Order: sequence, then C-alpha cells, then structure tokens
Amino acid sequence: MLEANGVTIKFGGLVAVNHVNLKIRDKQITGLIGPNGAGKTTFFNCISGVYTPSEGTVIFDGRHIEGLRPYQICQAGISRTYQVINLFWKMTALENVLVGMHPRMKGGFLTDMFKTPAVRREEKEAKEKAYEWLKFVGLEKYANDPASSLPYGGQRLLEIVRGLASNCKILLLDEPAAGMNSGEKEEFDRLLQKILDMGVTILMIEHDMKLVMHICQYIYVLEYGKLLAEGVPEEVQNNPEVIRAYLGGED
Repeated sequence: MLEANGVTIKFGGLVAVNHVNLKIRDKQITGLIGPNGAGKTTFFNCISGVYTPSEGTVIFDGRHIEGLRPYQICQAGISRTYQVINLFWKMTALENVLVGMHPRMKGGFLTDMFKTPAVRREEKEAKEKAYEWLKFVGLEKYANDPASSLPYGGQRLLEIVRGLASNCKILLLDEPAAGMNSGEKEEFDRLLQKILDMGVTILMIEHDMKLVMHICQYIYVLEYGKLLAEGVPEEVQNNPEVIRAYLGGED
C-alpha cells in the first residue's frame, strides 16, 4: 500500500534520513522504532508532506506522493497524529472531529455561504457522524467540551479519531501511547484492533517495546537515519544489532 524507495532527507549538511526503503503492508500494524534522533518523525514528516525528500520516492496506492502538500496527501488517504498532541484546543471535541471530516465534505465556498438545503443536510449528517466517531473511542461525553479540557489520554484519542474521521486508508501514529498508564495502554491495544477491523492500515512510531512487540506484525528499525533492521517482532527482538543500538544490550 505504501512504499518508500531510497528516501533521503537532508537539512544542509545534515542527513536526517539516509536512503530508507520501507514497505507498508495492507491492513497490518507496522512499527517504526529506533533511538531518539534516529529520524523516525522526520520520516513521518516526509510521508505526510511536511517535507519533500531530497532523494527517493514515496508511492501510495500506486501513486507518487513525494512533493505533494499535506492536505493533498490527506485527501489521498493518509492521516497522522503528532508526537506532541496537536489539537484545536479552543474548539470542542466534536468540532475537532468535524475538521478531520472536512476533506470528504462536498460543499464549496458558494454553497456554504448561501446555506443551500444540500449544505444544511450535509452539515447535519456530518455532526451525527462526528458524534459516532467520538463514541467509537469513548469520548462522546466530551462532545461539547473544549479539547483543552479533556484528560491527557482523551486528547490522544481525540487526535487519533480526528485522523480516522478523514476516512483514511493509512493512519500514521507518532508515539500514541506516550504518557499512558498500563490500563490505558490495554484499552489502546483494543482500539488498534478495532481500527484494523475497519480496514485501516497503521504505521506507528512507539518507544514502548512491550507494546510494539505485542501489536505489530512487522517492524522497521532506524539508527542515525539509516535502516538498521526489519522483520517480524521475534526477528527484531533477537537481532544483535537492534539489541546493541536500542534495547540496551551489550556489543
């Protein structure tokens, strides 16, 4: 579904991502791990259109997307969350989900301005669907509350469901379990399975190795911007180079 070929990202003389090749399989959870500064979020920024690769290609659903703007990539079917939660803080939880739904709305500037019956109907249906999305992650009681007032775990879930509301095919999760306690991580595990059941593919950056090894079907490991290893969890977990670089083992 998503394929990166020789992706390189340079900032002046700094090579943040160095000829990375990666394939994301349809309807799986793929993990992207590595030490801090390995280039994981930079790679996400490349896929989501924040950066254009200095070299290489990114192909999604058979289409080259390198160089497209973030909104174009979202319209193509890729949504993401952020390492630092990035919500519209003064807007309600429901309004945040409606923002996520915007790429699929049919109304344009003129129809919105004149509030035609079709626009009013679409807005009503969108609000009902947004509420259903909130119920999907258990946040319906916060529907009319500002995003800033939600508990930390709720803010994480709201960012995820805002991405899902765009009817994405791939969801990029950047450290989604950061700051969650063990109980919240168990609920998060169940949520990921529900997302997979919807047919959405997931690429996830995460530092919790226990969680990664439990839920990911395939894992890529970055170190200093280069691809260090890849494989199923058992292969990665037992790879001496990964142990040395990331899991704290001895050389």
